[in-house]
Amino acid sequence: MSDQTKVLMVCLGNTCRSPMAEAIFINYITKMNLPSRWRVDSAALRDYHVNNAPDFRAQTTLKFNGITNYSHLARTITINDFHNFDWILGMDDFNIRELNRIKPQDCKAHIELLGKYHPEGETIIRDPFCDQDCTGFFQAYDQCARSVQGFLETHQ
Repeated sequence: MSDQTKVLMVCLGNTCRSPMAEAIFINYITKMNLPSRWRVDSAALRDYHVNNAPDFRAQTTLKFNGITNYSHLARTITINDFHNFDWILGMDDFNIRELNRIKPQDCKAHIELLGKYHPEGETIIRDPFCDQDCTGFFQAYDQCARSVQGFLETHQ
């Protein structure tokens, strides 16, 4: 039995918000010397980007913020994820509705908005995928970073 608390970040395609949130989470727990206490992953609700690296704008945003060693290939959420993770954190209301719709009846995971932990109550992390530039990615990064920090402070 693992002592690790397991967190799964989820968004629509696992190419923008959820991989950035995962990378930020990994960065925080590494800096806090807590990687043995936490395990984090990310997944999609739809299979649009399966087996692809995160959007280049997400990667650019992570690198701009000093996260240079993150590697991930998009995947879709599975029924086993609902049993294996303690927390499944969605990025917006649609994510939460879909997660609640597909979860098994005996779901172990707590399903919540990541933004619930944002210190200023910015609960919805807008999907920047259709943006023309990185502006929305920087905003999503900031929201994810502040929310991940709030989550860790709450559940440490």
